[in-house]
Amino acid sequence: MTGMRSWTRVAFALTAAAAASAFSAPDQTPPAVGDTAPAFTLKCLAGHDHTLADFKGKIVVLEWTNPGCPVVQRHYKDGLMPAAQREAREKGIVWLAVNSTNPEHSNYRAPEDLKKTFTEWQAAYAAQLMDADGTTGTAYGAKTTPHIFVIDAQGKIAYNGAIDDDTSGRKPERINYALAAVDALLAGKPVAVATTQPYGCSVKYK
Repeated sequence: MTGMRSWTRVAFALTAAAAASAFSAPDQTPPAVGDTAPAFTLKCLAGHDHTLADFKGKIVVLEWTNPGCPVVQRHYKDGLMPAAQREAREKGIVWLAVNSTNPEHSNYRAPEDLKKTFTEWQAAYAAQLMDADGTTGTAYGAKTTPHIFVIDAQGKIAYNGAIDDDTSGRKPERINYALAAVDALLAGKPVAVATTQPYGCSVKYK
C-alpha cells in the first residue's frame, strides 16, 4: 500500500506539473474571440520583419508550432497541416506559423534548421515567425503546439483553439476548425464553433 500511495503522489505531481507547464505562460489576460488581435512584429526564418498590420484587410491564420512536438510532427508528416495551409492560401488567406520555443529549451531549432525541416514536411504557410522571447505567444495566450487563431479582415479574433477534433490522430473523418472558421468568414457568416480546447505539447516558453 505504501508503494501504491507513493506512485499515486508521483503521478499526481507529474500531472500537476504538466498542467502548470501548459497554462503558466500567459501572465496577462489573453484576448477573447471578438477582441482585437494583438499587434506583433516578428522576423521570419529569412530574417525579414513581418507585422500583423502588413496583412490589414485580410483573413490571417496563426499556427503555433514546434517541430520537436510529436503532435506537430503527426500533423505535418501525415500531410494534414500542409493540406490545410494550401487550401487556405488558395482561398486568399494568410497562414503564418509562429514558433515561441525559447532558445534554452532542447526543442529550440535555429532558423536554417527549421527551414530545412518544414521544407521536407512540405509546409505551405506564408512564413514561419520566430518569437523566441515568447512575447507574442503570451499576448495571444497560446498554450499548445499546435494552437490556432483565426483573425478576420477587421483584425479581430474569430477563432481560438485546436486545429481539428482529432486529438488522438485516429479519426478517419475529422472537422478542421480552422478551415471551417475561414469558410464562414469568407461567406460572411458567424463562425459556428469559435472556441475549442487546443491540444498538443505545451509551448516551450522560458
